[in-house]
Amino acid sequence: MKKVKWFERSFDFSKDQNIFPSIIERLSGTPARLEEKFKSIPSDILETKVDNIWSIKENAGHLIDLEPLWQGRLEDVKNGEIEMRPTDLANRKTDEADHNAQPIEKLLSDFRVIRERTISLIENLDEETIFKSALHPRLKTPMRTMDLFLFVAEHDDHHLARVTELVKLFVEG
Repeated sequence: MKKVKWFERSFDFSKDQNIFPSIIERLSGTPARLEEKFKSIPSDILETKVDNIWSIKENAGHLIDLEPLWQGRLEDVKNGEIEMRPTDLANRKTDEADHNAQPIEKLLSDFRVIRERTISLIENLDEETIFKSALHPRLKTPMRTMDLFLFVAEHDDHHLARVTELVKLFVEG
């Protein structure tokens, strides 16, 4: 099954129901899901790239790299900015971070710590803030706080699926 590239994905943020508690639960579980996934990955494939695309470790590191963006975009929405801060669409931070040089335990620990910080920022938001919005700079669509973090959860899953895809490629050939 071929996965759709992240920048080719479209998103529907038309739901009026407050699903934010479920989104928080999903985001809170990503560190554990990532840690569980890495228990069964052979260490000799963690740093291997395919077609010069990120390794398994780099996919994990990318989640760490983007967490400050999600936290900053939350601040943008809370502060009433018209548009959320942009990101570096070339992902230079991940390319330059040399995540392959880090022990996987450190990457997993760093992700858990930074994600816990994000959860602490969102877990007690009031409903007004949950439904407050700003324009997403790439998608050019309004995103409420709830939508932003659904987007983050989808991004998490995109990279978890990529890790699974790479493991299958290396292990199953």
